[in-house]
Amino acid sequence: MTDREKIVSDDYYDLITDFMLPPRGAGVPWEYVPSPRGGGTAWDYVVQPVDGEIAVTYVLGSQISPINLTEYTYPALPKVYGLMNMEVGNGQGFDPTPLIYSGITQVQRAPLSLTGRGVVVGLLDTGIRYDEPVFLNPDGSSRILGIWDQTIQSGEPPAGILYGTEYGKELIDLALQSDNPREVVPSYDDNGHGTAMASVAAGSSLGNGLRFLGAAPDADIVMVKLRQAKPFLRDFYLVPDDAIVYAESDILVALKYLESYAISLSRPLVICFGIGTNMGDHEGHSVLADYINRIATKRSRAVVVCGGNEGNSARHYMGTSTPGMQETTDSVEVRVGEGTAGFTAELWGSISANHAIAIRAPGGETTSRVDFRGQGRREFRFIYERTRIQIDHILVEQSSGEELIFFRFIDPTPGIWTIQVIITSDRSSETTFHIWLPVIEILQTNTYFLKPSPYTTLTEPSNARDIITTSTYNDANGSLWSESGRGFTRSGQIKPDFSAPGVNISTILGPRTGPCLAASLTAGAAAQFLQWAVVEGNRPWVESRELKNYLIRGADRSNDLFYPNREWGYGKLDIAGTFEVLAGV
Repeated sequence: MTDREKIVSDDYYDLITDFMLPPRGAGVPWEYVPSPRGGGTAWDYVVQPVDGEIAVTYVLGSQISPINLTEYTYPALPKVYGLMNMEVGNGQGFDPTPLIYSGITQVQRAPLSLTGRGVVVGLLDTGIRYDEPVFLNPDGSSRILGIWDQTIQSGEPPAGILYGTEYGKELIDLALQSDNPREVVPSYDDNGHGTAMASVAAGSSLGNGLRFLGAAPDADIVMVKLRQAKPFLRDFYLVPDDAIVYAESDILVALKYLESYAISLSRPLVICFGIGTNMGDHEGHSVLADYINRIATKRSRAVVVCGGNEGNSARHYMGTSTPGMQETTDSVEVRVGEGTAGFTAELWGSISANHAIAIRAPGGETTSRVDFRGQGRREFRFIYERTRIQIDHILVEQSSGEELIFFRFIDPTPGIWTIQVIITSDRSSETTFHIWLPVIEILQTNTYFLKPSPYTTLTEPSNARDIITTSTYNDANGSLWSESGRGFTRSGQIKPDFSAPGVNISTILGPRTGPCLAASLTAGAAAQFLQWAVVEGNRPWVESRELKNYLIRGADRSNDLFYPNREWGYGKLDIAGTFEVLAGV
C-alpha cells in the first residue's frame, strides 16, 4: 500500500504525537503505542507532519493493543468534533441588521471602506459550493483561492500533505466555465454548513434584485472539506452511525494547510472555526489548542472560534466539596433516553482533591466504591442490567496536569443512572469537579443531567487562551441566545471574549441560526480590521491577541451589566466602536 492508501484506510488508526518518532522499522520503544502484537519490534506506520514535533501517525490497527486510555495517553487519541448545527431561521430575503449591529456595515462604507481586501478567510468544515454567485468576482471568476478536499483521493494533495486532493483557483475558474463544473472540480458541500458560514463571513455583494452581502465581501477564501472520523474512533467514543463527526487528527492537518497557504501568499489570514466538542479539560490544554494558539500569536493572523450551543443542553454538571469536611459525596443523576446505544462522559477534578466513584443502575443495583490510584481501568457489569461501564482513570493528565475519569456506558438501560462521586480533599479549601457529556450533535438521544449547570459550557477549542471566542445573541431583541455556550473556563479564565449575532442570520442558503454564524460574522470583522491594520499598513505587526483586545475595547456594553461576565464576555461585537476608540471619539 502507498502512504496515501494507508492514511485513508480504516485499517490504520490515527494517533496524535508531539515528540520525535523513531525511523520507520526501528526497534526503538514508542511512548504512546504498546509493543506490536506478537512480540515484534517494528511498527507499520506513516507520519504526517503538522508543526514542529506535532504529527499525526497512522498505525496499522492489527499490530497494536485495543484502543483505551490506560495504555495510550489521552492526547494521543484524537477527540471527535461535531458541527455546531444551524437551525433554519425565519423570514425571507437579505436582512442587514446583524451586520449593522456589529458595526460591519458602517466600516464597509467610506471613508474606511473596509471589505476584507487583501485578506484570506480560511474555513475547515463541510466544504463549499464554489459555484454560488456570492463566491464570484464581478467578471465571473472565483474568489476561492483553493479547496483541499480530504475525502477525494484521485488528485494531487497539497504540498507537504500526504492525502486528499487540492483544487486551485485556476482549476476552479476552469470548472466555472464548463457545462458540468463538478466533472472538473468534484468537491461539493452536500451539507451546506460550510457554504453558509463562508457566505456570512466573506460573501460577495449581489445586485440585480438578489441582494446579499457578507461581512468581508472582498476577502479571498480558502476551504478545507474535512473527512469524517474513522470507524475505530466512532466505536471507541460510541458515536451514532448517522452523526457527522470529525477527528482532531484531520483538523490539525487542515489548520496546517490553511496556515501554509497564508505563508505562501504573504497575506493576512483569518481562520473561522465552526465545529466543537465537549471532550477536553475546558481550559484550552490540548495539542490542538496549543497549535491554534501558536497560529494565533503569529503576525497577521486571527483565529475565531464559536463557543457552541451547549448552554441549555443539560450536558454539563458541576459539583463541589463541602468546606470543613475531608470527604464529600455528590450523587450525579443522568437520565438516559430510549434508544441510546452508548455514550461517553469525562470527569475532570481539581488537582488538590482525589475522586472515588460508585455507580447505581436504574434498577437499584450499585457497584462497590472504587478508589483510584494512579492510572488504571475498571469495567463494571450488572446482574439485572445488560449495561457495561468501562472507566479509565488518569491521576495526572498529560496536557492539563489534572485528574481525569473517563466513562464508556455501553448499551445503557434507559432511566436514571447515578454516579456517586466521593471527593477527598483538604478540609480548609473548597474544590470542584466537572462532568461533561458529548455535545448534542454527537449524543443525539435524550440523555442529560437532572441538575445541570449552564456555565462552563463553551465547547473546545474555544477555551484556548489566545484565540477570539464568541458567544451568540439575538440582535432582534438584544438577548443572549438561550442555547449559547457560556463561560468562564474551568479555572475562571475570561471566555467568551464577546458576543456576536447568530439568530436569523442571512446566508446564501436562507436565514439560519447557530453559534457558527456568530463566529462567521466575527471572522469577517477580523478580516476588515486586518485590511486596515496590515494591508493598509496602519498596524502592520498585529496578531490575534492584539486584534482581540481592539475588538474588546470597541465592544458595546450595557450600563445594566458588569463586565466581563459569563454570557457576554466584554460585550457585543461592534467593530465600528473599535475604530471610534482608535480615533479617540
